[in-house]
Amino acid sequence: MVEKFLDKNNKVYMLPKKYNMRMEVLEFFISKFEKDKLYSEKEVNEIINEHHTFNDACRVRRELYDAKFLGRTKQGDEYWREK
Repeated sequence: MVEKFLDKNNKVYMLPKKYNMRMEVLEFFISKFEKDKLYSEKEVNEIINEHHTFNDACRVRRELYDAKFLGRTKQGDEYWREK
């Protein structure tokens, strides 16, 4: 179903409102991160920005964290893929 939210360049053009579809889109984003690798906030934003067009990496990063797809340090300076 994620295809419904991808443009012709395979970039997400919006986050769906429905929970199940939103989780599918977040799974699409998290698939772009390597397992067992630490990322800076800047690197996370760069990866997200490569795969969406609505210019809100902060929102996607928060959604990934809230859904427990991404973990982060207390300081928020390092991130990693959880699932």
